[in-house]
Amino acid sequence: MPPSEVETPLSATPAPETFAPESTTRVNKTVFIGSATGIIAIALWSILAPGNASDVIGSIVGWVSTNLGWYYFVIVTLVLLFVIYIAVSRVGKTRLGPDHSRPQFSLFTWTSMLFAAGIGIDLMFFSVSEPITQYLAPPTGDGSTVEAARQAMVWTLFHYGITGWALYALMGLALGYFAYRQNLPLSIRSALYPIFGKKIYGPIGDVVDIAAILGTIFGIATSLGIGVAQLNYGLTFMFGTPQTLFVQGSLIALSVVMATISAVTGVEKGIRRLSELNVLLSVALMLFVLIAGNTSFLLDAIVQNVGDTLSRFPGMTLDTFAYDRPDAWMNAWTLFFWAWWIAWAPFVGLFLARISRGRTIREFVAGVLVVPFAFILIWIAVFGNSALAIVIGGDAGFGEIAMNSPEKAFYSLLAEFPLAPLSAAVATFTGLLFYVTSADSGALVMANFTSHLKDAESDGPKWLRVFWAVTTGVLTMAMLLVGGIPNLQNATIIMGLPFSAVLLLIMLGLYKALRVEQSLSDSYRVSLPGLLSGRSGDPARVRNWRQRLSRAMSYPGPKQAERFVALVALPALQEVHDELASKGADVTLSEGVVDGLQIPHVDLLVSMGEERGFKYQIYPVQFDTPSYAVRSASSASKYYRMEVFSLEGSHGYDLMGYSKEQVITDVLDHYETHLDFLHLNRLEQPGNTAFAEDQVAKDNWEADFESDEVKQ
Repeated sequence: MPPSEVETPLSATPAPETFAPESTTRVNKTVFIGSATGIIAIALWSILAPGNASDVIGSIVGWVSTNLGWYYFVIVTLVLLFVIYIAVSRVGKTRLGPDHSRPQFSLFTWTSMLFAAGIGIDLMFFSVSEPITQYLAPPTGDGSTVEAARQAMVWTLFHYGITGWALYALMGLALGYFAYRQNLPLSIRSALYPIFGKKIYGPIGDVVDIAAILGTIFGIATSLGIGVAQLNYGLTFMFGTPQTLFVQGSLIALSVVMATISAVTGVEKGIRRLSELNVLLSVALMLFVLIAGNTSFLLDAIVQNVGDTLSRFPGMTLDTFAYDRPDAWMNAWTLFFWAWWIAWAPFVGLFLARISRGRTIREFVAGVLVVPFAFILIWIAVFGNSALAIVIGGDAGFGEIAMNSPEKAFYSLLAEFPLAPLSAAVATFTGLLFYVTSADSGALVMANFTSHLKDAESDGPKWLRVFWAVTTGVLTMAMLLVGGIPNLQNATIIMGLPFSAVLLLIMLGLYKALRVEQSLSDSYRVSLPGLLSGRSGDPARVRNWRQRLSRAMSYPGPKQAERFVALVALPALQEVHDELASKGADVTLSEGVVDGLQIPHVDLLVSMGEERGFKYQIYPVQFDTPSYAVRSASSASKYYRMEVFSLEGSHGYDLMGYSKEQVITDVLDHYETHLDFLHLNRLEQPGNTAFAEDQVAKDNWEADFESDEVKQ
């Protein structure tokens, strides 16, 4: 089979230095109780004293806007520059997982899930209302002009652009890298290990996770509040259903049920299928408006919107309006959007990490920044420009509705086209899917935040997913009672603030970790020229041309693989083990059998004290015998390669056909390279290479919670 279909991860035979997986998934009671208590308290406060809650929230937002507006601008710009720098640098080739890992999902499925999780029904809400609002009441200059129309589209694309997706990319990178590459728990706290070390397993880590959950649930609640208002009007548009809190509460209850079912079925089934259907319906709705509307105008507008966005973005990204500050506009738009993206970042980042194992950093960043925004750009250009054309054409009533009753804007636009009842029905169903995919992804991720997971591929307990789905619905309803969507927006600005400080620490931690990654890459590049290609000049590797040809045409079966381990691999590693032990090294040699293949593997492990340990593993990997194989060389349908693995994954070459002396030489090449890697890092921060292998920290963390473990 191709490498992308059969992986042999090192977790199958973990070294003593790596984290041992949890025996079972269990609740992190400190984070769960702390976050749940805070959220329930805020919900009760909003329900029991809505006037007081509204006043306090408004006052805090006013203070944040006046004193810390600049801070939001700086944070999001730094994040954007950081993720682009990481992607284009040499470490961009690093995989979110071992070197041999490959993506689990196809590109379409992956982008569908990240898009549906990262953007919800609010895209339908703002794609019509924001361009109209910015056109009629821009932050600067006169409204209802050609320049106002151009700037209106740029502001909308700016608020939904790559800046926000960079926040998602940062969180997804950090979580995916530390979980899949360094074998740390799939948790926000793991990204801070290079800074705080073992302290992340105590109060510091708990506070970080609680801050992430508070920001996440308010960010999701804002989307759901916007969504329920729009869906309520959709039912009014089609069936005359009244726009009341009772109807909105019923819609919230329906979404909770659907989100619970989807979240319980997991990523591979429920969330994956809903995400794919969501994208297909969205594309169909967008194409309908593009074809039924003024197609030539819309295509011209899309091109001009792209040009305007590219030319104006650099100045807009740090435009704080210092000399003529429109405070109300800033709070309602840019500050709200940046806080909203920050609040969603831990939720979407963890979800992206969960579905992105095996992708390179460069591929991940490019996919997250480009693919969803390309769709968003076309979506907003089609719907936003269609709406602007109506207002510019003289329909002031449409503009008034879009600006003052934004939940009605999308349906009012559809009413201008043929087949309005059908398109409205599709829009309502699509909106419901947007709504549910945000809620179910959020419930799944928050369950993971509040759990000690068995491994990075596991999810939180089903009952915990149900709890977070219900809690999100209750919080959404409570905030709607306080004052509707404006108060949800204000709460998001507040809750995004504490987690923004965590983003700075995450960038620092990821930078420090990737510096180590670069040192590792440099050590291989300098110390092992020709190793991966098998062209080393060492006499021990030299084979005559007949030996090389025989090896190239060989497709060994299981018996040959077993014989190689018994006669070559194990004796070679045994000699290296004995020599290292005689010189005082803390070295271990172990042998095991690969499940499903029944072929042995051999592991040589050398502890390096506070630094990253050395691992040389000879591991069988199964493939389909290719069609071009000579029949006399192999008649079996499968053949096996004995590949070299280190802690970072497979090095991609086969040892079958090597002699014992050649294997020993290869081990020593890797060992010397590992020593060079450790030497490169000693000048910067001794001990900073070992954060993924600190078993003592892991053992202490598990012991702290052993007494209150919740068995599933």
